[in-house]
Amino acid sequence: MKALRTHAVGGPETLTLDDVSDPVPGAGQVVVAMKACSINFPDTLMIRDLYQFKPERPFAPGGELAGVIDAVGEGVTGWKVGDRVIAMVGNGGLAEKVRVEVGRLFPLPDGVDFATGASLLMTYGTTYHGLVDRGHIKAGDTLLVLGAAGGVGLSAIELGKAFGARVVAAVSSEEKAAVAREAGADDVVIYGRPPFDKAQSKDLAEKFKAACGPNGANVIYDIVGGDYSEPALRSIAWEGRFLVVGFPAGIAKLPLNLTLLKSCDVCGVFWGAFTAREPKKFAEQVAELFAMLKAGKINPRVSARFPLEKGGEAIAVLENRQAVGKVVVTTE
Repeated sequence: MKALRTHAVGGPETLTLDDVSDPVPGAGQVVVAMKACSINFPDTLMIRDLYQFKPERPFAPGGELAGVIDAVGEGVTGWKVGDRVIAMVGNGGLAEKVRVEVGRLFPLPDGVDFATGASLLMTYGTTYHGLVDRGHIKAGDTLLVLGAAGGVGLSAIELGKAFGARVVAAVSSEEKAAVAREAGADDVVIYGRPPFDKAQSKDLAEKFKAACGPNGANVIYDIVGGDYSEPALRSIAWEGRFLVVGFPAGIAKLPLNLTLLKSCDVCGVFWGAFTAREPKKFAEQVAELFAMLKAGKINPRVSARFPLEKGGEAIAVLENRQAVGKVVVTTE
């Protein structure tokens, strides 16, 4: 079979399409024939050895996929060859066949295509955990979403609206602003590219404050970090919750006096660790996401598809912050 793998630390251009042996399922495992694998920010970090987890090389990036069960290992019950599934694997997804622990499998609902299925759990799962468990969002809150036109950002707009919040989307272009509005954003702030000097940072803070209103943002969903974080924090409400989700623009250094002045919380959102530590709660949230998908409250936007041999280009799109919605690698 074919697998797109990293053999040395580097960018997406260093990935190679290798011929490797088909995986064989062990006890408690299945092999999934990958039909679609979504690209997520951890994939861009993992191949550069910048992620929390560093798999042994060579390995294929790709942590979230959808496909069909191709083989079933010893002791596996409740799953059979031919079942349509979503799989969370951490890495290894950019391959024609992938070995998966049954505890990381979920049935792909009828009527949901593979690309949509592969785009659901990591983005919407992260956001559900972030907004509910860490952000304690409630109806009537104002939610400010940074990086709102990417896959995670759009999930925050949709889930924020589903939870009854007023959503302010922050994006980098008019094109992305239109996508955010289409997803349900109530207001949009368009920001420039960093680095920001003091005046530019203050100006962005004022734009955030104006959009969020006189009481500020009850929840800030920060997917980008860098020079965007402090201006956003300055727009937070009294006892607001600032959620740290990702930092493609760099790791921010926040002035902690602001947290005192606003009596606010800065909370980390580490969804991967949450799913491992609280699998029962994670499964309950997945069931809720499936119900919301069926009800039309959420709808992953797949904006670009690449064949497996061009998976490096898919990762580059995300790394260069060009993605609007989800980027998916497919074997179909």
